[in-house]
Amino acid sequence: MSAPPQPTSRDVARLAGVSQTTVSYALTGRGTISAATRERVQRVAESIGYRPNLAARSMRTRRSGRLAVVTGVTIDNHLRMVAGAGEVAQAAGYVTETHSVGGTVEDRTQHVLELAAARQHEGILTVAPVLPTALSDGTSGPVVVAATAFDDQMRTVGDLADASMIATFVTTLAAAGHRRFVHVAGSQHYASARARRDVYLAAVERSGVESLGVLGGESWSAEAGRQAVLGLPDDAAPLVVVAGNDLVALGVLRGAAERGWSAPRDVVLTGWDNYEFGAYTTPSLTTVDVDFREAGRRAMHQLVATLRGEEPPSATAPLHRIVWRESTGEAGPGA
Repeated sequence: MSAPPQPTSRDVARLAGVSQTTVSYALTGRGTISAATRERVQRVAESIGYRPNLAARSMRTRRSGRLAVVTGVTIDNHLRMVAGAGEVAQAAGYVTETHSVGGTVEDRTQHVLELAAARQHEGILTVAPVLPTALSDGTSGPVVVAATAFDDQMRTVGDLADASMIATFVTTLAAAGHRRFVHVAGSQHYASARARRDVYLAAVERSGVESLGVLGGESWSAEAGRQAVLGLPDDAAPLVVVAGNDLVALGVLRGAAERGWSAPRDVVLTGWDNYEFGAYTTPSLTTVDVDFREAGRRAMHQLVATLRGEEPPSATAPLHRIVWRESTGEAGPGA
């Protein structure tokens, strides 16, 4: 049995109610069509599985239809970000290649410069730090855009390190009647850990609740959380423990159990990162989900918009979202 025919640009044009020229403009970024028309054509192309013939396009237009995404060591968070970037690139008619480059900022900068010099890509997106000399507006080669989400050690920075959800935890739990709080921080070598500490301190002061201070700060480990709870005064409970992340929170649960404290009766607990195990602890863990895929989408929108001489679309999906579960008791929506 023969395979069904692949959809063509004629199919896209017919279904979108436009000319083939408009389809070409919409999928390559050329021409002066409206954003609404471009989006409609891209939706139709994606819905029927149309993929431009990049080799033919390159011969006709001298455009390769290829984009490069440069990141550091591709751990899970980086992979999710790259996946989000790929979604946007594909919808815009491009294919992406991921380049995982270890080493120093200088190493990554050199790699980006070599990619640009080869002129095999229309644009290059780097989500890992590079020197300014690697960036380009496309006047003398490929567009090179930095949407840096990680620092030199590949730790989250910028919007991904935003800690405002900590303030939401504190204000929501204070409004529910909790009066004593403590923060078990993650490694202070991380911008995200320092931001969560600072937001916590400001939030408890604004809320007028008692704070037992900031504990930990040396690692993100479960043992750090356990030791922090074991070191609390005997009369500390009941209290709210705002943990630096879910691993620290896991140790807090263990330490509380060793002291005969139960959650959420004696210890109300929050985490961060929405690791899968948090849904299966007893009690299940209230946490913050960080949408690395959405961060990747935003970064790629920036590159595609630069290639087309447009403004990137406004972000509508949040990067951070609280997942309320049993560890905070009856506080929080849906608890």
